[in-house]
Amino acid sequence: MLRSINEMYNYTISALDGEIGNVRDFYFDDETAYIRYMIVGTGKWFLGKQVLLSPRALLEADWATQTLSVNMTKEQIKNAPDIDVSKPVARKIERILFKYYSWLPYWSFSTKDPDLRSTNEVEGYHIKANDGEIGHVEDFVVDDELWIIRYIVVDTRNWLPGKKVIVSPSWIERVDWLEKEVYIGLSKEEIQNSPTYDPSIPINRQYEERLYDFYGRPRYWV
Repeated sequence: MLRSINEMYNYTISALDGEIGNVRDFYFDDETAYIRYMIVGTGKWFLGKQVLLSPRALLEADWATQTLSVNMTKEQIKNAPDIDVSKPVARKIERILFKYYSWLPYWSFSTKDPDLRSTNEVEGYHIKANDGEIGHVEDFVVDDELWIIRYIVVDTRNWLPGKKVIVSPSWIERVDWLEKEVYIGLSKEEIQNSPTYDPSIPINRQYEERLYDFYGRPRYWV
């Protein structure tokens, strides 16, 4: 199912033997759009330290109680390698982390350091259409099985009052990380006439078909 990233902030993270903290942020790969880590604030339990947990560690999600369960104990997390989440996550650090938790690596033979971005940080980036600015990043919509970002939610309030739209990361032409600008290969008129996104209504396949047909883009599910 497709879920809002914003809604998952502050979700409870539960280890095998009790709660450990709350979701504070997500790191995603800016090339593949896969969510690689949840950043969990441990509060008073672990001196307020923030830890990185891979979606691969998830056992199940209780969406009703807003709880994500992970396959590890509180002691395992407490004794995990100390990682400064305020700094870029290098592949060397990932290898240490994955070895400690016995997670299967998501990378293959590549030694290239990952380009991981914070969803918290990217929210607010300006969206640039072919013919000018059209809005800003407000949220991300993620597939809760594959943990990949399917859509970026664009708030167009300054140009199209009250309208929100979604675009696929695959439609992005480039991102200027220094200027905090996202360039998409669409015109302002296309975005203005595209299917409106209502965050209170779950995204279903019928809506996705309308969206992809409108833009004439190949569907990811085919």
